This record gives sequence, C-alpha cells and structure tokens, in this order.
Amino acid sequence: MLSFNHLWVILCSALVMLMTPGLAFFYGGLARRKNVAAIMTRCVTVMGLVGIVWVLWGYSIAFGPSIGGLFGNLDFIGLRGVLPGGGPGDTNSQTFMIFQGMFAIITVALVAGAFAVRMRFISFVLFVLLWVTIVYAPLAHWVWNSDGWLYALGSLDFAGGTVVHISSGVAALATAVILGPRLGFGKEEMRPHNTPFVLLGAGILWFGWFGFNAGSALGVNTDAINAFVVTNIAASAALVTWIVTARIFGEKPNLVGASSGAVAGLVAITPASGFVGPMPAIIIGFGAGVFCYLAINLINKLNIDDAMAVFGVHGVGGTWGAIATGLFVGIGYGALDDGTSRILQVWYQIVGVLAAWGWSLVATTLILFFLKYLPGIGLREESKLEEVGADLSSQGQQAYLD
Repeated sequence: MLSFNHLWVILCSALVMLMTPGLAFFYGGLARRKNVAAIMTRCVTVMGLVGIVWVLWGYSIAFGPSIGGLFGNLDFIGLRGVLPGGGPGDTNSQTFMIFQGMFAIITVALVAGAFAVRMRFISFVLFVLLWVTIVYAPLAHWVWNSDGWLYALGSLDFAGGTVVHISSGVAALATAVILGPRLGFGKEEMRPHNTPFVLLGAGILWFGWFGFNAGSALGVNTDAINAFVVTNIAASAALVTWIVTARIFGEKPNLVGASSGAVAGLVAITPASGFVGPMPAIIIGFGAGVFCYLAINLINKLNIDDAMAVFGVHGVGGTWGAIATGLFVGIGYGALDDGTSRILQVWYQIVGVLAAWGWSLVATTLILFFLKYLPGIGLREESKLEEVGADLSSQGQQAYLD
C-alpha cells in the first residue's frame, strides 16, 4: 500500500507541472502583442519535448548509476527498472522520476524567455533536445544523485538553485548575447503588452512553487513544512524590497515590478528552503529584491537583450540563494552536518555555483554555435519575419484578432 509520502510527492509533481503554463502567462504578458502566442507556444512545446526526452534518456543520465560522478549510465533508459513501487525518494521509483521530470520541464522553459522568439522554431526544438540532455541532466546528476561529485563534496541545493535557476539564467545570458538584440531594441518601446497576464503567471508560479520546494522534502515531514513556510516568507520579502528599491531609483510601484520581485524571492530561497528558518528567509528575500533589480538594470545598460530578465532574476537570484544557503544553513532550522564549519560550507556553495555557471555557459555556447552553422538550420529568424511578429511568421496564429 502506498503511503501519504507518495501522495504528497505526486501532488507536488502536479503543482510543479502547473508552473510551466503559469510561466507561459508570465512571459506572454511581458511580450509584445505580436509575439504572445509564439512565446506561449514555445513554453507548451517544451512540456512535450522534455516530457518525452526525460522518459527515453534524460532521467537515466541524471539519476542512473554514476559514471565517475559526472553522469548516469543508461540503466534506466526508457524507464527500464523504474517502477510504480518503492519509496518516493528512490531513484528507481516512478514517483521520484515524475517529480524530477517536472523540474526538467520548467527549467528548459525558463531559458526560452531570454531570446523571446528570435530563434527559429526548428532551431528552438533542437536546442531544447540538446540542452536538456547535455546541460540539465548531467548537472542534476552532479548535485542530486548521491554519487554526483558536487553531492559528495557537500554542496547543498535543496530544490534547484544551481540545477534549475543558475543553469537556466546563465544559458539565457549566453543565448541573448549570441543571438543579439531584438530588432529595434533600445530604440522602440517594448513594454509588456498585458500586465494582468504577468500577475496571473506570477500567481500560478508562486502557487506551484510550494510544490517545487516543499515537495523536495519527498514526504510529509518537518522539512516540507519548513520549506513551505520560508518559501512564502522570501517571496513576500523580495516583493516589498523590489518595490522599495525601484522607488529609490525613481520608479513608481507597479504590477510588473511586484510580480518580478516575488519571483526573485522564490528563486533565491529555493536552494536554502530545506536548511534555513524564517529569519534567514527574510534576509534572503531582501537580498533577492535588491540584487535582481540591480542586475536587470545593469544588463539593460550593457545593451544585452534578455527579453524576460531570465538572467537577472534566475541567474543572479539563484547565485545569491546558493551562496546564502552556506551563510545561513542551520540558522532557525536544522544544523550543519558532520561538524562542517560555516566558512567551509560557503566554499562548497561557491564551488557549486562556479560549476553550474561554467557548465551552463560553455555547453550552451557550444550548442548555439553548432545550431548556427548546422547546414539547413541556422539560428536566428529572418529580419522580415521578426518584424511581422512570431505569432504569424512562426506559429501562424495570433493571440488576438484585430
């Protein structure tokens, strides 16, 4: 008979699944009117592509028996030996597999926001297949497989600061730089076309994030309760701090800023959610509101067109959260393991951050250049089609009828 722990992880898997459609609304609201359907289509397409790759080989690379601590072998290919029974934390359990599969889906969907339909659709499909295989799955193995080298080192990541947020944020930065800015970037007005969509998406993300973080406890236990509580605290703190920081820089409080601040807080608390208590969660949220806001402004001044601020929110927020995990682990909840000093734990966290940054940056760059020079494929959409808008040129379907 299956336990309440199985029920909890299955429920949390459903919550994490909901995050990707929520992200589609968030990105759709931030996009220009002519690109709404296209960016939402790409988020949904990721659900299908990664959902299949995860079953065929992605899960085995991430959680199969380790080869040198770097990646799993193919023992679990096609979910061979991955059964409905077993504990919700067992690598050969379908419960654990589907939970982790939802993580893989949302991570790849996050990257898509950086280039906001500047990439050709066929190139986008190939990018998704290659990125989840080469970047995400091995990094998940390093951090979350018990034989992964970062796991063995002692680098902590409760729910995805390095695996999900740094990897997607850094990949977004590389993609934005290599693809170049949108036509008219810095010259034309590119404001979000639908701020209620932004709030709707952020609300769904916030709701789903409880499954993201609390579900990572893999059972109905005190870790799940603590993760649930500190997740909400950090999001609240970052939302308020973002508004205050923006006001200091002369901006009026607005819906997009509040929504972005909340997401930044959710990102930053993710790696720490199983290791810190409420007061550190407030500090982590405060830091996320300031650091992510400043990062987005810096990226814009450097003329890097990260259209949905993926690097500023996820790359920077994930980096801060991963390091803050070492700074605050065991304060208010839990304890440092095995007598590890706080200074040493911070060092382990920095190693994890550098590994995630380096792997995502180098591997993403190689994938992009491979696609760019792949005969008959190419990377960026033609200028005339980009001018028309991806809704018509790429998807043949408008979000709104004129």
